[in-house]
Amino acid sequence: MTPIKTLIMGAAGRDFHNFNVFYRDNKDYEVVAFTATQIPNIEGRKYPAELAGSLYPAGIPIYPESELVDLIKKFKVDQVVFAYSDVPHEVVMHKASTVLAAGADFRLMGVNSTQVKSVKPVVSVCAVRTGSGKSQTTRRVSTILRDLGYKVAAIRHPMPYGDLVKQKVQRFATYADLDKHECTIEEREEYEPHIDNGVIVYAGVDYEAILREAEKEVDIILWDGGNNDFSFYQSDLSIVVADPHRAGHEYKYHPGETNVRLADVFVINKVDTAEPGDVIAVRNTLHELNPGAIIIEGASPLFVDDHDAIRGKRVLVVEDGPTLTHGEMAYGAGWVAAKRFGAGEIVDPRSCAVGTIHETFVKYPKTGNILPAMGYGDKMIKDLEDTINKIDVDLVISATPIDLNRIIKVNKPMQRVRYELQEIGKPDLEDILKGKFSKK
Repeated sequence: MTPIKTLIMGAAGRDFHNFNVFYRDNKDYEVVAFTATQIPNIEGRKYPAELAGSLYPAGIPIYPESELVDLIKKFKVDQVVFAYSDVPHEVVMHKASTVLAAGADFRLMGVNSTQVKSVKPVVSVCAVRTGSGKSQTTRRVSTILRDLGYKVAAIRHPMPYGDLVKQKVQRFATYADLDKHECTIEEREEYEPHIDNGVIVYAGVDYEAILREAEKEVDIILWDGGNNDFSFYQSDLSIVVADPHRAGHEYKYHPGETNVRLADVFVINKVDTAEPGDVIAVRNTLHELNPGAIIIEGASPLFVDDHDAIRGKRVLVVEDGPTLTHGEMAYGAGWVAAKRFGAGEIVDPRSCAVGTIHETFVKYPKTGNILPAMGYGDKMIKDLEDTINKIDVDLVISATPIDLNRIIKVNKPMQRVRYELQEIGKPDLEDILKGKFSKK
């Protein structure tokens, strides 16, 4: 039987995972190419032979998604697999229509084809959209489980932007590990808060190999999702975070709606800063789509070192990059803190943006007068540093989950904004986790 020629559309995450668990050693299929989008500097590389398996001794080329139609014709592709996240349903179907018109089948892969079974219990934290509050929810869950006497490892959704062979299985327990693995700002934002809490983090490329390593040293696996993707692992408890600042997105984005329908527990986050009507609308939609799930409401209280230092100042607000870009948020916790603590002016950074940061503003014009902390490589990190230092302000308010001063040299004072999940009412996550996992 002739193998089915397959192309996988991705963004250096779900695409590689789907290949590893379903296609890598499957002689019924021939994966001729990956395409890449969302993440800079991925296309033009190869998925390496060392990871691709014996069927692909030369590796698999990665092309820009813009070449999709030409690639279908060039390789006589039979099937295209869509494998990245946080995309409007309408856009997914436009991609499907493009593929169908080019002559190939269009495929979305579900949980039975892609989820790996662990020998340890798995709690997954996923979301409706990027920037909903998965990170603080994951930290809250890890704290509760540790207080119950369990050793926990957080396995983070992939962000493999460097040498894929070196990144096959990564373990982070100290700040030195972040330097050792040459982590980007985006990776540090996810790993550093766990390390601060004393939780080991695993990540990389081969998520079955990663799982088997983590299982050796912990009692419970905590899946820390990325974007609004669904878990790579079969979950014993699925927690999904929703954002009332984007009410209605519960059923409009892929694969966020999949998460909604899979959830055991919902956390409606940020109710302290959202409109009450939007909170009610999200609650109603979640109940309509998944009436059996428990719904918890939560706040994200803000913490700054010196709020008086903000009052009356001309400030630059720096926010988590992906939340502003493909997450489509025009502001985040830094903007809220600037307003709440009386900043005199939030200065628009766009006229001072240089290099790749300027390109980011062009690509994502809805970002507004907030600076996304983009840092997918040394060049982008340097451009971020130069942009911040070029802007004439009294103070930088940084709401990224990391201390930017560890990464870049800023020529003006900086105030960090921190935020944690605070559940409101009962039951809360502690009640649910105690009920699910009896105390050791």
